[in-house]
Amino acid sequence: MRGKYAFPMGNVAIEASSNSTALYIGYMTAPYRLHYAPDNASLVIRLALEEMGLPFETVLVNRRQNEQDSAAYRALNPNGLIPVLDTPQGPIFETAAILLWLADTHKQLAPAPDSPDRAAFLKWLFFASNTLHADLRILFYAEKYIDAAQAETLREGIRPRLRQHLRVLDAEARNAPVWLQADTPSVLCYYLACQMRWIALYPTSADRSWFQLADTPYLQETLARLEFRPATQAASAAEGLGVTPFTSPRYATPEEGSAT
Repeated sequence: MRGKYAFPMGNVAIEASSNSTALYIGYMTAPYRLHYAPDNASLVIRLALEEMGLPFETVLVNRRQNEQDSAAYRALNPNGLIPVLDTPQGPIFETAAILLWLADTHKQLAPAPDSPDRAAFLKWLFFASNTLHADLRILFYAEKYIDAAQAETLREGIRPRLRQHLRVLDAEARNAPVWLQADTPSVLCYYLACQMRWIALYPTSADRSWFQLADTPYLQETLARLEFRPATQAASAAEGLGVTPFTSPRYATPEEGSAT
């Protein structure tokens, strides 16, 4: 059966037809619409929106039904990756791009463009995105990069890189830069917290004993303090993450959807 789909352009929806699942019917009732799956990269965006106190609505992208590969979703993100944030200026994808756009648009959770802390914030934000997150994708989805029989060999090769990334980040956290303070968090705080959560949990079928949060004590302290933030508590409740989602994470038990 053919369905009708509303693709938002700002807060106005444009009707289109598709054979895919009806994911995006209806007009936006809030300034932002987050296309998400539980405990995916969309979690970082949810945390930022909650911390900023911005109204938003959510639309589940059901990974078990591969809705991220549907024509409807790829009309928003041609790469078929989560998340997408619908905004008054159109849909945005790429986690770091969404975070930076939100921070600059709302003048929250990041040093201002003319701040002396801006350059350092940007270099570490894009380190988290282009280096750490990219290597995490190799760890989590090694079979997408190499023959399945060699996947564990690839994971063994990427783990030393990840250890080094975390050591470098912990050394930076020791210096207590303004953009890595849990009491006045930046978008980067939440991005790193989620990444370290995922390292502890995924991939479910591979060795994860190489990672110990205590090896990065300065980051560990930041993560522990973030767990007391109302934004963290709201996101944890929405996605079923438990009360210690960063320092002692468990697998998500969401009311809808699944992490994988």
